[in-house]
Amino acid sequence: MNSLSQITEQAREVMRRDTTWPFLVPRKRSVDVSKNVILYLEGLNVSFDGFQALNNLNLYVNDGELRCLIGANGAGKTTLMDVITGKTQCDSGSAWFGQNIDLLAHDEAEIAQLGIGRKFQKPTVFEAHTVFHNLELSLQGAKGVWRALTATLSGSERDRIDEVLEIIGLENARYQLAGALSHGQKQWLEIGMLLAAEPRLLLVDEPVAGMTAEETERTAELLTSLAGKHTVIVVEHDMEFVRSIARTVTVLHQGSVLAEGTMDQVQNNRDVIEVYLGEEA
Repeated sequence: MNSLSQITEQAREVMRRDTTWPFLVPRKRSVDVSKNVILYLEGLNVSFDGFQALNNLNLYVNDGELRCLIGANGAGKTTLMDVITGKTQCDSGSAWFGQNIDLLAHDEAEIAQLGIGRKFQKPTVFEAHTVFHNLELSLQGAKGVWRALTATLSGSERDRIDEVLEIIGLENARYQLAGALSHGQKQWLEIGMLLAAEPRLLLVDEPVAGMTAEETERTAELLTSLAGKHTVIVVEHDMEFVRSIARTVTVLHQGSVLAEGTMDQVQNNRDVIEVYLGEEA
């Protein structure tokens, strides 16, 4: 009679997702970036009870770039993120991930599987778990019933966690409870949790709000280092931070793109000065 350990091992082998049950494996479609553009948004319109949140918005983001979105409250930044991630349906327009994936044909969970990750302003980490365990829980495919059948991490999964810990600068805090981290460290951990799933596109909302000057500088280095392998879109109100990281800045106003260019170009744009930057002065 087989021992319990042998039975468990046999069950794991029988239920291996990558062999016996391939139809149960959530697979990412390969995004076509042959034109070097990863995000095409054209003619987007969204209204809420008569309020036009997005107004014929057009936006194109190149593969591997770090793009900053700025704009006053109500300019459409959050709604735009919601449309990209499938949280909000648009009234009209088109949204393509690369040349081949129609984002408007997918729901929020499917879009996450396609390789688009979103980080909200307030960090949402599992505070009662260690930093390492937070990243373990975020590994793609290591969730739900399958997790119970593959209780130990593979060598490649451990390597991936180690790689992410190094990227986010928390390798020395791997066994520390997430709840004991500083605000900035929690933000980095959440970025790491997104990275564990290996997204092509990262949407990051106000990453430096509430951070110390040192944490802000480290966050700038982190986001800059991610560009290239990933495409990163950052929504931020801190103009000095935007200047420190952005090559291209897109300014939104009343649901449309008002201006686009380098930070110097948009800061010297008359329309931008009047409707946004002028308000900050």
